Amino acid sequence: MSTAPVTETLPPLSGRPSAFLLTGSFLAICRAPRYLTELAARGLKILVITPSVWREQALAGLNEPGHPAADIADIAFVDGSVDREGSFTPGVVAAVRAWESSYEIIGAYAAGETLVEPTGLIADALGLPGPGLRASRVCRSKYLQRLHLGEFNPASVVLPPGAREGFDPSSVPFPVVVKPATRHSSSGVATAADAAQLTELLAGYPAHETILVEEKVPGQEFSVEALIQHGKVVFESVTVKETTDSHADTFVELSHTVSGAVGLERKTLLAANRCTLKLLDFKDGMTHSEWRLDAGGHPRLMEIAARTPGDGLTVLYHLATGRPLEPEIIKIALGEPAEYPKPARHARQVYLEHDPGVLDEISVDWPGAVVEWAGEGDLWPEVPVGRPNDPPTLRAVFAQKEKGTEVGPLLSSEDRVANFFIDAPTGVALDALEARVRAAITIRTSPAGPEPEAVAGA
Repeated sequence: MSTAPVTETLPPLSGRPSAFLLTGSFLAICRAPRYLTELAARGLKILVITPSVWREQALAGLNEPGHPAADIADIAFVDGSVDREGSFTPGVVAAVRAWESSYEIIGAYAAGETLVEPTGLIADALGLPGPGLRASRVCRSKYLQRLHLGEFNPASVVLPPGAREGFDPSSVPFPVVVKPATRHSSSGVATAADAAQLTELLAGYPAHETILVEEKVPGQEFSVEALIQHGKVVFESVTVKETTDSHADTFVELSHTVSGAVGLERKTLLAANRCTLKLLDFKDGMTHSEWRLDAGGHPRLMEIAARTPGDGLTVLYHLATGRPLEPEIIKIALGEPAEYPKPARHARQVYLEHDPGVLDEISVDWPGAVVEWAGEGDLWPEVPVGRPNDPPTLRAVFAQKEKGTEVGPLLSSEDRVANFFIDAPTGVALDALEARVRAAITIRTSPAGPEPEAVAGA
């Protein structure tokens, strides 16, 4: 079946131009430009809703020649905060209502975590393909996942605002994981080894946040990516993950490997994920769920998201299958038949750890390879995709911080400074390649200077 985008659409019955609603952080949308090119090739007007923090960067991108944002017809900025539930919803609804007289919205998709719930509400209201009301709401709330998905839950306690003072920290079995209920990118997620450490952690969260305290499930972490259409899984795959919790109290992701899971663990995780999708009554879209297998081999759900996976996972699937995911996601959002091939290669993204300090240099000693300085808010160059029988290959090395930036410890995903992409025909070859690439990359930092002294009278 051809994967070329449809280049025209039927004229809308209303006389208004057909439009597609794309939501999420402006950076996430533009770092996955195939969403924009796919929609533009169909002749659809692209409407973007993004949090207000992206206003300056978005306006600059709209006026920059050659920027992916050039295909955007209109953009709305909404106020809200990830630590306040539902805070973005009024702005999203207001933006869509304002566009209704000018456009006929025929599809909607949340490309990032923050606006998943309001985008699902809009899809439901307009009768468009989407995850469904239950999935849209539950996938944005860690404590609602514990309510709806009991079969796969680790033991947990929900602490709503105002309930922390009456909570007895010694009442839970340690070690535990502490999670803010609505944040993302591992922000605020930490391990407590005892009651004293738990008490200290709880005191550090804003009073208005709902917090989960749950058992720490040791062992390997995985994610399952799935494309769902009309309630049926049309593609599913397991990714092996590594996080900082193997040697620290945090859960920052350090690597993703597509095609890394095999045998019984793969079958177990796929079966658990399918059951979870049924419990959510998930209808149309993509999911990214995170799992661990406990000591008895039983799957335990860390969390599930109703959107495209973050970091470089879409790149990894392109490397592993030879085809991008984004066109199939757009097809699902427009109600067109979608399909996606099984991975033919093993692909991995690795985030390198660093010494805190001032970032001086990131270099790579590898034939034909250079470090691409993408920066925190810049677009990533496209990662070249090879063929199924290619030898083990280093595809790209990215720096995520600018030289001279003060970089601290890895407390969340935003603290990472560099990553690379590799692929290979076998898992053994991929592991050997990773070791060689790691040895070839140097991250050099220098100690940060002391804080400047306050000036009297300032």
